[in-house]
Amino acid sequence: MQDVQAITQMILTEGADNANAIQVKDMVFDRMFRDMCAANSCGNYGKCYMCPPDVGGIDEMMDEAREYDRGVLYQTISPLEDSFDIEGINEAGRRHSALSQRISERLGGKKGVLHVSSGGCRVCEVCAKREDKPCTFPDQAIASLEAYGVNVYEASKTAGMKYINGANTVTFFGMVFVRDEADA
Repeated sequence: MQDVQAITQMILTEGADNANAIQVKDMVFDRMFRDMCAANSCGNYGKCYMCPPDVGGIDEMMDEAREYDRGVLYQTISPLEDSFDIEGINEAGRRHSALSQRISERLGGKKGVLHVSSGGCRVCEVCAKREDKPCTFPDQAIASLEAYGVNVYEASKTAGMKYINGANTVTFFGMVFVRDEADA
């Protein structure tokens, strides 16, 4: 059995601003989030192994996430100079990505755990997919909440967190899904 309380504390110790456990059965999953990926607003569609379409089919990924019992949703909240502070948003994204990597390292490939985070994988500065090479760090690569069809807004409400944390801030989310069964 996975100790959700210990995972939550570890995530907070590693630097998340908030972390709370929720039941996966209470989460909302929606294919619409894959459509948003396909619109390619971030520029990673088809250019990152951990982004659609390479990461896998949306229905299979939603089904995989639903096989877990609980999740620990976590967030980082970063100040911005103003709503046009692209450099600040990028720095906040790097901060969140570094946190996600530390969490993955601490989880150490535990069975019965799935770790996903905001946006595409940021382990490498440039994904090897862009150069038609195999993934450089497949054991460290992290898929996005959106790739799994997670409605992060609804998940944040369920977890008792704010999705938007005030003017001149940016908030990023990640989640560690866990199975309850002893042989997970």
